[in-house]
Amino acid sequence: MTEELDHTGQDSDADSEEVVLTPAELIEKLEQAWMNEKFAPELLESKSEIVECVMEQLDHMEENLRRAKKGDLKVSIHRMEMERIRYVLSSYLRCRLMKIEKFFPHILEKEKTSGEGELSSLSPEELVFAKQYMANTETYLKNVALKHMPPNLQVVDLLRSAVPKPDLDSYVFLRVKERQENILVEPETDEQRDYVIDLEEGSQHLIRYKTIAPLVASGAVQLI
Repeated sequence: MTEELDHTGQDSDADSEEVVLTPAELIEKLEQAWMNEKFAPELLESKSEIVECVMEQLDHMEENLRRAKKGDLKVSIHRMEMERIRYVLSSYLRCRLMKIEKFFPHILEKEKTSGEGELSSLSPEELVFAKQYMANTETYLKNVALKHMPPNLQVVDLLRSAVPKPDLDSYVFLRVKERQENILVEPETDEQRDYVIDLEEGSQHLIRYKTIAPLVASGAVQLI
């Protein structure tokens, strides 16, 4: 069985590039998205197409197991694999929800100011969740604190307040999947200067996240 994922290039207005993945390749894509999301300090682009295809694949596997002979050793092995996939999937989604809860003002402001055609970091369901979470937070603040304060202090705009943002200067481990040349590395102190490095395929590095954030998005490197 194969699953199909439709990806539309940013420079294409009409034609969409269709990529056909085997179940094993699909799970590998999910695991890569999970690892990147787990170790990246910011919320990455939503992989909702992969999530939907994995859920369909799990349903298909469950249906096959219902038709299998009871007591067959393969059934137990396949159920263990299904549980592993469900764990990766739930961990990926849970990690994204935790980031949304922590950085929701920053994320919503970024979504609000993003230009037309830019990839969204939120799925439609996550966008609804983020907006509802912000509304609930504002209601809680008003009921618990703001209504007891002077009138001129009872209005708080969470999108314009001092809110936590992802630390893009944090360091991450990565493995290079595609060779990259002339990667500009910013200095850590005022005494240092910018310098350029090459990333060889298969090599591993500890580097500041914002230096390689575009490479994570493109899939050229894998966070580990």
